[in-house]
Amino acid sequence: MLPPHSSAICRKAVGLRIRDLYVSYGSETVIRSLSLDIPPGASVAIVGESGCGKTTLLTTIAGLLTPQSGSIFWHDEEGASVTKPRSSFVWQHLGLLPWKSVRENLMLPFRLANTPAVSENSETLVDAMLEELGLSAFQNRWPSSLSGGQRQRLALGRALVAEPDVLFMDEPFSALDALRRERLQDFLAGMRAERPVTMIFVTHDISEAVFLASHLVLLRADPAGLIRFEANPAWSAKTQCADRDDPEFLETVRSVHSALRNAASGRGGN
Repeated sequence: MLPPHSSAICRKAVGLRIRDLYVSYGSETVIRSLSLDIPPGASVAIVGESGCGKTTLLTTIAGLLTPQSGSIFWHDEEGASVTKPRSSFVWQHLGLLPWKSVRENLMLPFRLANTPAVSENSETLVDAMLEELGLSAFQNRWPSSLSGGQRQRLALGRALVAEPDVLFMDEPFSALDALRRERLQDFLAGMRAERPVTMIFVTHDISEAVFLASHLVLLRADPAGLIRFEANPAWSAKTQCADRDDPEFLETVRSVHSALRNAASGRGGN
């Protein structure tokens, strides 16, 4: 059972409206004329071949890159503007601080906030997160002493412990073998069921995208652009994931794979 959250970090779900977004590196346009409407509380996977601008789009949405033109508008469930949603990022290489213990890594979002209101229940929230992560017995260890799966869980826990509005992830499970990767996908879906948050993530793994995402963004590299943006018919709001044994899951994986393959071969994405 999770502890009650303080009012300072109890947030409404946020959505995102992107209009006519262009992002360039020098003379090369990486994102071209992209428009999306992401509903509050959605889980969005960005997929496509290497070089199509997946991470560029993610980091631009996160405010880490400045677009050449276009607009990015965050809003609440009523459509009112949210100027600066609270966000967390899980990078491909996790970004855990090796000189801080497991517990100290989890405390980091509260330390960085540096306000009494946000830190009010931090110790209680960290205790609950350690238990949820299965890391209570390891809280005084260094991250280097954990297994790969434990480090992945710690990075996810650190991103979620302070109740962000938006969770960004850039291929956080790519270094894991298939079975560990599936276990972490299951774990993340379970955490989102307990801790609702809008999630936007990049993955090369089509099955991972269809399993975790309520909405799918399919990008092409040449010419740069959107193949399609669609709700995932295999995804369940109740479980915050799809059922890997459901025929609809397999059909959606096949459909996404076909769209990406056709776009790469120049035959279009429909």
